[in-house]
Amino acid sequence: MFLLTGSLAAHEIESAADAAIEPAFDIRRAGATATDRLMTFSMELSGEAGSIKPAATGDLPGAGVAAYVWPTGLDPATVGFDKASGILALAITAHPDFDDTPLFDENADGDPANDGADWHSHWVVLEKAEACGAGYKVRDVSPGVDALPSTAPMLPIALDSPGMSPRLDGNAVRITVPMANGADVAFDAVTAALRVHPQGKMPLLCVTGVHDIASGDLSLPGRVIAE
Repeated sequence: MFLLTGSLAAHEIESAADAAIEPAFDIRRAGATATDRLMTFSMELSGEAGSIKPAATGDLPGAGVAAYVWPTGLDPATVGFDKASGILALAITAHPDFDDTPLFDENADGDPANDGADWHSHWVVLEKAEACGAGYKVRDVSPGVDALPSTAPMLPIALDSPGMSPRLDGNAVRITVPMANGADVAFDAVTAALRVHPQGKMPLLCVTGVHDIASGDLSLPGRVIAE
């Protein structure tokens, strides 16, 4: 799965087009920049960003998730998770069967609990899991026991819903997040499918398939460029 297909161009990551990958998830370039208080992550794709979402099933158990993800070298404690608890990743996701951003009304219809199908952002902590199809999961946690950020939706996984709005425009995905001292942080870019466990058991949210990895081997070769 993690064959080397990408190469480092300056501090960005470039990846060759792959006709075997759905164009909406075929990464061509990934980059990240930082000011003294903000970080911006971007991804360019072969096709239209965000044009494909999971089919709705009407149930949370077994629900599918589509994701554009930037794994980083940041410690999870940077945003409020337990220190050294896994890979801190910034993710843009869509999942029509559930809403995990209860503090925010992404579609501005007055109901903050019906927005899961719209593309939205998360910080997540990833860790290896042999039980998951692609070998990774969002870390299972116990709210009230494990550290979680103040904007976490208090699900039993290491997931935060900080409310930053992603921009999906043409073949580009872009998101800006508050983060100081982000320059030179290592990163990679991944497009992936996840799925909630059909019986609600652990691991609760598995990475079930990887469409593309910008580096080819999840080695985090990119570096955040100071603006």
